[in-house]
Amino acid sequence: MIRIRAATPDDAAQIAAIFAPFVATSAISFETEPPTTQQMRARIAASKGFYPWLVATSEDEDAILGYAFATSFRDRPAYRYVVETAIYIAGDIKRKGVGRLLYEALIDTLRAQDFTQAISGISLPDDALISLHESLGFRRAGVYRAVGYKHGEWRDVGFWQLELAKADNPPMDPKPFSEVGLVRED
Repeated sequence: MIRIRAATPDDAAQIAAIFAPFVATSAISFETEPPTTQQMRARIAASKGFYPWLVATSEDEDAILGYAFATSFRDRPAYRYVVETAIYIAGDIKRKGVGRLLYEALIDTLRAQDFTQAISGISLPDDALISLHESLGFRRAGVYRAVGYKHGEWRDVGFWQLELAKADNPPMDPKPFSEVGLVRED
């Protein structure tokens, strides 16, 4: 059985280990050096309890199978209702439903926080990740051409967008993750 829970700073080593191959061997991430455990711990802490970081664990909760998180979409105050999302699954776990469970929990949580839109940038091509996003209701919003150079090639980045809630006028400010907690609508 897979369990979903909020990530803690103690998860940083396993999260960094999951992320490292995406940095070192693929263009899925545009980072060029895998972050250390301390750097990953700082990223989790930087969410300041406002943006969710979630992990999927094995039944005994010893092994982290994947993680998903949200962060600010842009720094300007007018963007505060929108988040950018990302998900990473351990290489040997892919295609076992972990990604869907994690992303569903993240989306449910973001809706409970009153965010209005979720945006995900995807290094192209990545048919599996596009398929996951579209199966969850994300729609293609556009493409930036040749914006990242990694592993000897220029890479396009596609953006997928999910409406989390109708935008009220005026909108409600989003609630912190520390207040809402993990939300699962099963």
